[in-house]
Amino acid sequence: MAKRVLIIGNGIIGLSSALAALRSGFDVTVLDRHAEHIENCSYGNSGMVVPSHFVPIAQPGVISQGLRWMRDPESPFYVQPRMNLDLIKWGMRFYMSTHRDQVAAGSELLKQMHLASRELYCQWQDQGIDCSLSTRGLLMLCNSAHGLEEEAALAQKARELGIPASVLDARETAALDPNITMKVQGSVYYQKDCHLNPAQLIGSLRKKIDSLGGKFVYGQHVVGWDEQAGQIRAVRTLKGTFEADEFVLSTGVWSDGMSKPLGLKIPMQPGKGYSLTLPDPVELPKVCSILVEAKVAVTPIGSALRFGGTMQLGELNESIDPRRLAGILKSIPQYMPLFKPSHFEGIEPWVGLRPVSPDGLPYIGRTSLVRNLVVATGHAMMGVSLGPITGELVAQILLGKPTSIDLRHASVDRFRE
Repeated sequence: MAKRVLIIGNGIIGLSSALAALRSGFDVTVLDRHAEHIENCSYGNSGMVVPSHFVPIAQPGVISQGLRWMRDPESPFYVQPRMNLDLIKWGMRFYMSTHRDQVAAGSELLKQMHLASRELYCQWQDQGIDCSLSTRGLLMLCNSAHGLEEEAALAQKARELGIPASVLDARETAALDPNITMKVQGSVYYQKDCHLNPAQLIGSLRKKIDSLGGKFVYGQHVVGWDEQAGQIRAVRTLKGTFEADEFVLSTGVWSDGMSKPLGLKIPMQPGKGYSLTLPDPVELPKVCSILVEAKVAVTPIGSALRFGGTMQLGELNESIDPRRLAGILKSIPQYMPLFKPSHFEGIEPWVGLRPVSPDGLPYIGRTSLVRNLVVATGHAMMGVSLGPITGELVAQILLGKPTSIDLRHASVDRFRE
């Protein structure tokens, strides 16, 4: 009889884990607190697969930059000031994680995971998991000489890690994607990066899981665990109890609170981000891009064009701050002058809560406190990019096999005091 695996969380990480576990011979049920068809953080994001994003969020210089940004209510980064012990501890751990040696180790982990996910996405496309994957690369668009200089230095580090990257001037950038009018100093082109349709991906994954015998149970808000002597027997929801042999926790920003009754400490802060999708844009690029100084992602999704950005830490709600949206809208014409703020009138903004760990690395693995729990969470804004390989790693852990990627820096217990 196949082992029963209960996966808590219905986003890209939970679905990727469910797919890999089913293919490994497990009996899989996916549990989610939302009703069926309710969107989650995997839906409205920028849909990028980004080996270029190998540097963790916690890196040298980011704190001083963040403090400067906080003076501007329309800046790409903001922390909601409040006297909160969890936030203070998170900030202290973030600061400790900016040491260069720790950043280098995290960069190697992220590079391996991003590249592995890219290969898996190509395989998924061949296997009928359709997400409109485009492998045309990514442009890091810079509208200042300083920005281009910094991106060129990062491109050199990427090449040292085996990630192809080319520094382009303004003319070369325009030639690479003639579909879009750009006002830039230049760019860095990452050939290995990709983009996809995240909503299509989630729907296709669910269909594939269903076809393989996986089960979905929606509208189940987990309120507790039946655990004894380091072994979970069941999870309790508002509507019932669900037993299993193995449990996978992949509930994004809610993972920290849900795991505390088990004695775990997986510190997390919600990183609120927004996106706006134009159904009929004035121009439609072929290549996805990042507006470097503004920290805005630009993704063609079918005939639509999505702009996404901001990192607003500290608020576990989906309220919308109009100042953050204004910052996104003001920045776009600085790089793509044919786009005007008026083009976005009547466009409903989407908001998502990314699960951000203090060191910018995910939590993947077992904990020493509970024998039959695997944690897979904390992927920040890179859930889509790291989803497929995370699922494979979860399946390897469930099977008791050595993982294909060294996960010591993604340890679930790394912040236990």
